[in-house]
Amino acid sequence: MVGSIVLFGPPGAGKGTQAGRIVELTSKPQVSTGDMLRAAVKSGSPMGLAAKEYMDAGLLVPDDVIIGLIQERLQEDDAGQGVLFDGFPRTIPQAESLEQIATVSSVISIEVPDDAIVDRIVGRRMDPETGEIFHVQFKPAPPEIEDRLIQRPDDTEETVRSRLEAYHNQTAPLADWYSDRGLLIRIDGNASINQVGVSVERAISRIL
Repeated sequence: MVGSIVLFGPPGAGKGTQAGRIVELTSKPQVSTGDMLRAAVKSGSPMGLAAKEYMDAGLLVPDDVIIGLIQERLQEDDAGQGVLFDGFPRTIPQAESLEQIATVSSVISIEVPDDAIVDRIVGRRMDPETGEIFHVQFKPAPPEIEDRLIQRPDDTEETVRSRLEAYHNQTAPLADWYSDRGLLIRIDGNASINQVGVSVERAISRIL
């Protein structure tokens, strides 16, 4: 039986776009820890209240609470054939814990070189009136709105490289960990959205 799928990659790799594509192809619900935490807090469940205490204190929610929330999520009707984990696990200990409560049948790693990630993120500009995102190179804004575009504070090169360093230290080792288990599918993410999508579709066709 095909179980859950894990999707991971560096910040700015285009996981959000490809996650939507995977959901369409597999009909598996997308599960991100951020969405799950917000839903649990809103529901007032015991796990949600436990998570809220940490969040209100400005602390990271511990792994055991996250795993508890995932366990609850996997009991819901739409998760019977597995889910798409987006952004989880982030560390090998989290992957080991996940292994105890879910069957992960494949792991899709979208891989993009650091310099390309920096170009993608640092070049982003946002229209504060509409929220639309442009890019100085890949998606220039119409001349009439260029003057009002802003760069978000977390889109600077220093911030991006700091996030990439954290990714390489904490999350990138998961590739070898899952590869050793024969579950890893590497996707070249340094291509157009459509080209990456085609690679993802091919990967999913091998999984299903």
